[in-house]
Amino acid sequence: MSWGTELWDQFDNLEKHTQWGIDILEKYIKFVKERTDIELSYAKQLRNLSKKYQPKKNSKEEEEYKYTACKAFLSTLNEMNDYAGQHEVISENMTSQITVDLMRYVQELKQERKSNFHDGRKAQQHIETCWKQLESSKRRFERDCKEADRAQQYFEKMDADINVTKADVEKARQQAQLRHQMAEDSKADYSSILQRFNQEQWEYYHTHIPNIFQKIQEMEERRIVRIGESMKTYAEVDRQVIPIIGKCLDGIVKAAESIDQKNDSQLVVEAYKSGFEPPGDIEFEDYTQPMKRTVSENSLSSSKEGKPELKFGGKSRGKLWPFIKKNKSPKQQKEPLSHRFNEFMTSKPKIHCFRSLKRGTQSLCYHRELMKRTLGKPTHAFEARAYVLSLKLGATPEDFSNLPPEQRRKKLQQKVDDLNKEIQKETDQRDAITKMKDVYLKNPQMGDPASLDHKLAEVTQNIERLRLETQKFEAWLAEVEGRLPARSEQARRQSGMYDGQTHQTVTNCAQDRESSPDGSYTEEQSQESELKVLATDFDDEFDDEEPLPAIGTCKALYTFEGQNEGTISVVEGEMLSVIEEDKGDGWTRIRRNEDEEGYVPTSYVEVYLDKNAKGAKTYI
Repeated sequence: MSWGTELWDQFDNLEKHTQWGIDILEKYIKFVKERTDIELSYAKQLRNLSKKYQPKKNSKEEEEYKYTACKAFLSTLNEMNDYAGQHEVISENMTSQITVDLMRYVQELKQERKSNFHDGRKAQQHIETCWKQLESSKRRFERDCKEADRAQQYFEKMDADINVTKADVEKARQQAQLRHQMAEDSKADYSSILQRFNQEQWEYYHTHIPNIFQKIQEMEERRIVRIGESMKTYAEVDRQVIPIIGKCLDGIVKAAESIDQKNDSQLVVEAYKSGFEPPGDIEFEDYTQPMKRTVSENSLSSSKEGKPELKFGGKSRGKLWPFIKKNKSPKQQKEPLSHRFNEFMTSKPKIHCFRSLKRGTQSLCYHRELMKRTLGKPTHAFEARAYVLSLKLGATPEDFSNLPPEQRRKKLQQKVDDLNKEIQKETDQRDAITKMKDVYLKNPQMGDPASLDHKLAEVTQNIERLRLETQKFEAWLAEVEGRLPARSEQARRQSGMYDGQTHQTVTNCAQDRESSPDGSYTEEQSQESELKVLATDFDDEFDDEEPLPAIGTCKALYTFEGQNEGTISVVEGEMLSVIEEDKGDGWTRIRRNEDEEGYVPTSYVEVYLDKNAKGAKTYI
């Protein structure tokens, strides 16, 4: 059914209808655009949500994600991030395939509609002009006919009147003939214009208007088809991402199925296992005889073979171990020593009478031995006192000795791995600088090789420092794993000396407890005196050292800035005395002017040992 034949007289209504169709199309475009904005906003919110719950780097949360449940949650967050990406794809495809395309089509549609209706108005104006011409010729023909009729009547009147002259009659006759001729001309003109108008009118209603309305109909039908295709595209854009969204959801399901409760339980064991053995049985104490207590195998203060056992005479009522606080209720079971030991290992370090003081002194000797091999080279008594004081204040020791064995091993292993990564990084940097220096040597125009010497020396120093640091932590790790002796022979000798001191201390603790008016004992009462005794012993040990003899000389190859405790600064080309050669740790002990000595990296000096001199005396 054609609009040209059925709606030949509905030009204005068609114009309104086509404008309404364009408005509908623009409304649909606006709808799709708002949908894309919603998809973008939703995707952004999903990404922010996923980012919000991602574990922070180098934080405690990151360590928690070793459990399978946490890993599944992390996988869910990652899948949600991909899920958000699909909503971004929906927005992009709708924008490119629908919004942009339809906006361009609307502009073309408006232009085509304007052109078609312009042609229709032009045809209307033409037929209206023809109609006006027809009406004008018709009115002129009518007027001329009336004038001719009046002229004829006047001539007949003049011809019948006998009083009128012949000249007047002839004049009236000529005027009547003229009017008749004008009427005939008007008639011919009117007839011609009428025929032409009828032809134009037929062409207007049967040719021009049908063609114009047909174009408008085709334009409108294309608009309807186009909006239908856009709606299909709208659905297809969503359908295209459904498989990928399904994969994201399958990934979440797979992550949930990967949760292993047994594995998580084992990880809890590995995370919190102390490595201690359960406490042994408590031996029977016979109060009918003088108290004689046998120390449990789990006790830290087990007596060495050949040493007399501790005996407490006098008042035996209410006598307790110096490690355990007095029980107020006589019916309350005494707390096993192993429980107190476990409490000490799992809590912040505090000095509790002999038990904690002994641990501090033994650990101090070992730390002092190891720290001699590091940059710091601590050789002064105040550092020993600072270590014991740090235990009292709750500071975490560098060797993690405040942790249970299993946890300490993990911490040390992690520290060693981190140091090895730093060493590899510095090594790669050194190799890169070396290659660049070789390039500069071969091509001097590219740069000065000497400009890289300072940086190369700095990187080499960093590598040496990190290696020494790694050796220190590897030694502690080996001690925990049982691959190496816990302490050196010298440290054991010193530890034996401290054992004697602490044995005397525990006797003093017992005597202080017995001398208490109510028979009670508090650990805090003896802490201050114990620290004073320990500090005095350390001062005596370090103050009585004799200066070591020189075993040779050395020449500084590079400048070294000794910024750490126990090191000494040297200048390139400086000559110094060697008093202790390298023991395999990469450090050489030197002296300047008989009153200033310290350690420098062995690679920074060229050593000339005196053949007649005795071997280097190890300084502990």
